[in-house]
Amino acid sequence: MAHIPDAILSTPVLVTGGLVSASLLAAALRRLDYDRVPQAAVLSAAFFVSSLINVPVGPSSVHLLLNGLMGLLLGWTAVPALLVALILQAAFFGFGGILVLGVNTMNMAVPALVCALLVAPWMRRLPAGRRFWGGFAAGSLGVLMTGLMVALALGLSADAFTPAAKVLAVIYLPLALVEGLITATIVGFIQRVAPELLAPVESAHA
Repeated sequence: MAHIPDAILSTPVLVTGGLVSASLLAAALRRLDYDRVPQAAVLSAAFFVSSLINVPVGPSSVHLLLNGLMGLLLGWTAVPALLVALILQAAFFGFGGILVLGVNTMNMAVPALVCALLVAPWMRRLPAGRRFWGGFAAGSLGVLMTGLMVALALGLSADAFTPAAKVLAVIYLPLALVEGLITATIVGFIQRVAPELLAPVESAHA
């Protein structure tokens, strides 16, 4: 349940998420790398489609997030790409909501930026044949951070959500492993066929 619906979170959590997401979007637009826009469109579409394939797990369901991969490949451009996809998901399929859009964007974008600013530079220092480990780290970290942030948003909104928040945090553990493996496979493939896509994103360090 990466898409938190409306009418669940408390006002302070909603306001905080909105302010953080607005700040990240403003920073991302100032650093926008226009060379990465075509990649952003493809990855945003992949993120949009992946959320339609849900696997029931316990009281919730999970799907691929791809925010770690987006952070690796797009840098700051991942922020508007994720926002656009989340808006379309909320508008067409009712995933999440409009009032909670700021929190949902924050929960996806912050992990993506952590992967862009910390994991990506480390990955590029690895030998070409071992860069898949960077993909695994980014995929796993993106999911784990998102799961933790979703759990915190719920737990900070009401004590009644604390048990559900704990369950969600556990649910994201196997998903992190699966997404890490998938992201590692994608990075390994890109390294073989289009290594220039793994080149440094200058705007991520501006």
